[in-house]
Amino acid sequence: MRYRKKCHRNRKWWAGIFPFFFILAASAYVLASSNVAKDTVLDAAIHALQANLGYQAVQRCMPLLTYDGDASKQKSIYEYLAASMDELLPIYGYARKQNSQVSMGRLGLPGEEESCSLDGIEIAAQLGEEGQEAGNTMETGMDTQGSVPNQETAKGQGKVPATQASSGKVQKFSREKLNDFDYLIQNFYRVDSTTTTNGNQLNAAKMLEKDMRIDPKQEGPQILIYHTHSQEGYVDSKGEAQSVLGLGDYLTQLLEETYGYRVLHHRGKYDIPDRDTAYSRSGPALEQLLKDYPSIQVIIDLHRDGVAEGTHLVETVNGKQTASIMFFNGLSHTTAQGDIGYLYNPNLADNLAFSFQMQLAAMEYYPGLSRCIYLRGYRYNLHYLPKSLLVEVGAQTNTFEEAKNAMPPLADILDKVLSGKAK
Repeated sequence: MRYRKKCHRNRKWWAGIFPFFFILAASAYVLASSNVAKDTVLDAAIHALQANLGYQAVQRCMPLLTYDGDASKQKSIYEYLAASMDELLPIYGYARKQNSQVSMGRLGLPGEEESCSLDGIEIAAQLGEEGQEAGNTMETGMDTQGSVPNQETAKGQGKVPATQASSGKVQKFSREKLNDFDYLIQNFYRVDSTTTTNGNQLNAAKMLEKDMRIDPKQEGPQILIYHTHSQEGYVDSKGEAQSVLGLGDYLTQLLEETYGYRVLHHRGKYDIPDRDTAYSRSGPALEQLLKDYPSIQVIIDLHRDGVAEGTHLVETVNGKQTASIMFFNGLSHTTAQGDIGYLYNPNLADNLAFSFQMQLAAMEYYPGLSRCIYLRGYRYNLHYLPKSLLVEVGAQTNTFEEAKNAMPPLADILDKVLSGKAK
């Protein structure tokens, strides 16, 4: 008995749990060899959990579940469990498919039914500065990937190719259907997982009632085009002339020469030497421009989006390969913080009406050209005028020619809304 007790005392402490770790290691190897895809079912939930105390507790008590496999390019068990939630908890997958969570957007649940064209997008990777100011880590450095279905013009209908709209509307959306909030969200919007909206804020009838026409009698420039991120280029860009600055030049030319508007193209560079505070730097410049040119009635911030390298956002318009466009709004509201007082936007209702009227005109005159309006939590300098617009033209995988081909239909859509012809 003494000998047996002595042996028991001398046995290594870890011997009893060695089989458990062996099983976990073997499971991890099997999962890694199965090439489980990243950024799947609960990618957003992973990032959110990492930001709270719960994740810290898991990391301290069960480090294996939070092991970072980036160095070896392998999936961690924690990520696998999150990505497999549909299979582990079937009721979760069923609820997700019902599209009941309008707050879940691009960072929410991939695979939701989606009418707008959003193929493998990294929505607005460049639009993170105000989130940094707000102390929200999900807003900064947003470089996510995903995949949702291509555009359908209306539920149950096939995709209609973008085309020239000179003969009038290619399709028409029922105003009665547009007043159905669920229908509106499904066909016209993507709501980021960091924010929420409702039928009071997105009321189609009220947004269409807003008069977006500009006063042609005012002297001086009527439209201001600028670029918070002036250094954004395309896959084959060579110099500023083939960047978003070049797009601004071409859009200015079209609006002036074809439609008779007076346009000021501001070429200020606010993302040099870095882009982390570009919105903070461009804000004072906008204030000064509006002070110097009180005739300005429309502000357009022209961008280029960022997407997964295998994604090509392109449609055929007038027989030309054309980069798709996307309108973007900030709601000055996040799910975590509620309404953000210091990012208050007195022109939010008008901003939303402007982008919605632009989106409706795009979908009726050029079906397939525009992706869904993207709604995010912050403000993005859209508060200076009622008719303020942030536009993403293609992505880094598009050619400059494809992006340039999007300018004629964009100019036409702008004219239709600003002249009142769209209705």
